Amino acid sequence: MSSSKRKPYNTYTKEFKLEALRMMDESDRPASEIAMQLGIRRNQLYKWKEQLEKKGDVASAKKGRPKKEDQSEASKLRAENKRLKEENEILKKAAVFFAKELD
Repeated sequence: MSSSKRKPYNTYTKEFKLEALRMMDESDRPASEIAMQLGIRRNQLYKWKEQLEKKGDVASAKKGRPKKEDQSEASKLRAENKRLKEENEILKKAAVFFAKELD
């Protein structure tokens, strides 16, 4: 059993993937040569090509929070609940501050 750590996955932009596929389609060079030139594995090109054929697009490499329309209803409600609690705390502190000013 190997104790070496696994290499992290590389992420590639959608534009990079589409350009790599265009190179593969328009060139008479073998896919392995194009992959070597781009610094990727040959089978990665085939995976992207399969994605494009099945879904009509390749996956984007964007990370981070999902767009608002992609969030689940529950996560939207949790975010709104958190925001409202924070606003409520600010209003409580403001009320205490102004009450002291009136004394």
